[in-house]
Amino acid sequence: MCKFVFAALLCCSALAADNQKPERQVQANVLTSDRDPKIRITLPSSVQYVGGDRWPLYDIADCELHVFVEATAQKRVERLYWLQFESYLPSRPDLHHTYPFTKTDTLSGLLFDVRARFGPGNETPKPGSDGEHVQALLRAKDYRMPDATMNVRLVHLLDDQKRKELMIIYAEDLQSTGVSVSDLLPGGKHTSEWPAIEAGLIQRAEAAVKLSTE
Repeated sequence: MCKFVFAALLCCSALAADNQKPERQVQANVLTSDRDPKIRITLPSSVQYVGGDRWPLYDIADCELHVFVEATAQKRVERLYWLQFESYLPSRPDLHHTYPFTKTDTLSGLLFDVRARFGPGNETPKPGSDGEHVQALLRAKDYRMPDATMNVRLVHLLDDQKRKELMIIYAEDLQSTGVSVSDLLPGGKHTSEWPAIEAGLIQRAEAAVKLSTE
């Protein structure tokens, strides 16, 4: 989650009690953020922009997210890109992030916590969550998630206060691997293949999402 250091911008964050329009700019496959952090994110030219949203997440954070997909002609999602900027509100100075940073990668000079996993593609999200907002954006454009997915979540914390976050989630249809969720669960017939699948997934995510902080 994320928050800017200048007092004037903190005031803007405090206004997040009411839904605001997203402030990051999207042009085709490129998202530009002027703050928290100042960054340009370029995705593959084949993506379609689904939309963006900004709201007070659980009334504790100013959350802004943007969703892009690569999908079939029938709008079945094959790859999903979820870009999120988040900052704890000044009213909650006690809150700080606790990501483990046990598995990390550095992209364009920024350190990211890395976590990959697999599961159903249409899990019911927690009410009011960022996942619920992503699903609402997809439904509004008639996109359908596959039955099973795998994803990698990349999280960068902007400073030592650990109150500001850039999160990037890249998801793919698990069917492309030729295995199912049950195959990969402990005791499944392809459990031992997950480390190799995971490594390939992370590699593709980091190749597809280009970051520029200049």
